[in-house]
Amino acid sequence: MAHLSVLDAARRALRGTLLLPGDESFDDARRPWNLAIEQHPVGVAAPADLGDLRTLVHAARDAGVTIAVQPAGHGASGDLAGAVILRMAAFDELEVDLEAGTARVGSGVRWGAVVEALDGTGWVAPAGTSPVVSVAGYTLGGGHSWFSRTAGLGSDNLRAVWMLRSDGEHERVDDESDPDLMWALRGAGGIMGIVTALEIDLVAAPAVWGAELTFGAGDAAAVMRAVRDLAVDAPSSLNVFMNSMRMPDVPQLPEEIRGRSFFTVQALSTNGPAEWLVSGLGRVGAVQRELSGPTSPRLVAESSGEPTEPTPGSGVSAALSSLDDDTIDELTRFREQPEQWPIMGIDIRMLGGALEKPRREGFASLQGVDWLLHALVPVFPGVPGEPGDASMAGFSDVLARATAPHTVPTFLGPGQTLERCGRTASVDRLRRARTIADPGALLHEGRLPR
Repeated sequence: MAHLSVLDAARRALRGTLLLPGDESFDDARRPWNLAIEQHPVGVAAPADLGDLRTLVHAARDAGVTIAVQPAGHGASGDLAGAVILRMAAFDELEVDLEAGTARVGSGVRWGAVVEALDGTGWVAPAGTSPVVSVAGYTLGGGHSWFSRTAGLGSDNLRAVWMLRSDGEHERVDDESDPDLMWALRGAGGIMGIVTALEIDLVAAPAVWGAELTFGAGDAAAVMRAVRDLAVDAPSSLNVFMNSMRMPDVPQLPEEIRGRSFFTVQALSTNGPAEWLVSGLGRVGAVQRELSGPTSPRLVAESSGEPTEPTPGSGVSAALSSLDDDTIDELTRFREQPEQWPIMGIDIRMLGGALEKPRREGFASLQGVDWLLHALVPVFPGVPGEPGDASMAGFSDVLARATAPHTVPTFLGPGQTLERCGRTASVDRLRRARTIADPGALLHEGRLPR
C-alpha cells in the first residue's frame, strides 16, 4: 500500500522509532493499556524529539493518514484504522516551581513521577488515582482526581500548553494567546494538536489527612445514605470515594478475599483531620477495619490498588444528578443479585466543591453533577467474559433515572462520543475550534461525533 511506503521512507529520518505492520514488535506496540480493546493503526511511533514530530506530521500528510496521540496507551476507544499512534515517552521534562505553585510537565510524564517530586513539599498535584496514567492524557481529557472537590478537574488546572500544530508550528498557547483553543484543550485536547508539554497549577495541601473505613456488604445502603447526607455540608477540602467490592470466586485470587464482598469509604482532606466523618459513619454501620491519620499523595498512590501493568478489562460509568434513597436501594438490590457477579467493583465519587465553580472555562465540566460512578468488570484468564456486557447494561439501567445530562471525557467508555460530555452548542463550538486548529484534519478525530 502506498501509505506504507511513504511511512517506511520517513522512518529512516527519525531518531526515534516508527513501527509498521509486519515489524517484529508492532503487535506489542499497538496495544493500548486496556488489552481488551483492539487497535489496528497503520503505524506506532515513538518520536525522540520535536524534529521527529515534524517529520511524522509531514509523512502522515503525504501518506494520507491521521495521527492519534496516545501518550501511554490509556483512554483507547476504537481501532484507529488509518492512523499512526504517537507514544510520547521521550517528552519527559518535569520542572516544579514551588514559589509559583506550578509545574511544567512533558507529555510523556506519568502522574507517579509528579507525585514523587512533590512529596513533602506541602504541595500536591491534581493527579488521578493511577500513578501510571500520563499527565497529558488525563489533564486534556478532563480528569477527576482525589483532589477534584478541592481543586476542580485536572483540566481546570491547565494553565498553558506547548503544542505542535498540524502546519508544523510549535508554540506556547494560553488563555491570552488563544482562548478558544484552550477551552477545547480542557477536555478534548487530543484532537486539537500534538501537545508536547503542559503547565499546570499545583494544590496547596499543608496537612493531608486520610481515612479508610471498611464495612460489610450488608451495611452498604446505610453507609451510602450517611455519606450522601454528610456531603451537603462537607467542605471542599474533603474528598470522599466509596467502593463496593465483590470479589469473584476464582482461583486467581488469594483465598482470604476470594468470593468475599465488602464496602469501603475512603476520605482525603487537604485541611487536616475530618474525624466527624469517621465518627458519623461509625454510628450507621459496623466498621470492620479502620485506618486514619496523616498521609500523603505518594502513600495514597501506593495503596490505590490500580494495576501498574497493561491488563484486559471493561467497565461502564454513570454521572448522577442525585443519589436519592430509591437509587441507593435499587443499586444495592442490583449488587446483591447472583447473576451480577461479573461486576467486581463499583466506585462512587462525591462531587461538588470546586467542581461547581471551575477556575477556568473548558469543554469538560462536572457542574450540576453530584456523583460519579464506575463499574469495573475485570477479565480473568479462563473465566468467560460474556456476562459482563449484560451486567454493565443492567448497571446503567438501574441508574438511568438519576443520570446527569453530561459527564467528563475521561470517564467515557469504548464507543462513546463527546456528545455525552456537553450540550450540542458545546460540541459545535468544539468542531469550530478543531477546524481552525487543524484545518486539514490531520489529527485523528478521536471521540468527536461524526
